[in-house]
Amino acid sequence: MAGLPKYRGAKHREQHATQRLGWLRAAVLGANDGILSTASLMIGVASARGGPAGVLVAGLSGLVAGAMSMAAGEYVSVSSQADSEAADLSRERRELATDWPSEVGELAAIYVERGLEPPLARQVAEGLMRHDALQAHSRDELGLSDATAARPIQAALASAGAFASGAIMPVAAAAFSPAQAAAWSIPLVSLCALGGLGVVGARAGGAPPVRAALRVTFWGVAAMAVTAAIGHLFAIQG
Repeated sequence: MAGLPKYRGAKHREQHATQRLGWLRAAVLGANDGILSTASLMIGVASARGGPAGVLVAGLSGLVAGAMSMAAGEYVSVSSQADSEAADLSRERRELATDWPSEVGELAAIYVERGLEPPLARQVAEGLMRHDALQAHSRDELGLSDATAARPIQAALASAGAFASGAIMPVAAAAFSPAQAAAWSIPLVSLCALGGLGVVGARAGGAPPVRAALRVTFWGVAAMAVTAAIGHLFAIQG
């Protein structure tokens, strides 16, 4: 029909910021944590007059320990989620095998709540369940899908990688700058990296970049100032 846009079928894909929020939040959080915790640790050691070697060792130790901690925590957390999902699916299989009519009614009720008329909702429920009953219930009743499925090893590696990619910034600043310059190169590089990370994350998520950069930089300054004060206190007492 003239005047109507042609349907392009599978070639048409709309991109929304919300589609990136899951992995984006995890990546930004991990890298931010890597920069902030490692830089703060190194600044604390430097303020306590730990010496260039001590500062670098502290940074490398913080990078490795932090990445391993992130990986372990994410693995345990996502494994628990995977166990819960498996238990829900197992229970759903039993219910489908023993009480099919009730499961049809349960799925139809979900579609009625979403706006379909009861007869149409039941027709849709029956059609989807004839095609793949477990998939229909796992998606619409349990809220599970391939995109949101728990993958412990993948999550652990991603968290460790995100942390390490951030932590390497202050470590590199200490490794490649003169010993006398570490006191300012570590915070400078770290704060620039934090600000850049805030901008990238905000742009990818469709949020205002300046506000995000200022927010993450403020907390970076606060954390580094506190650890510097603690290191300075121990240096005075020593």
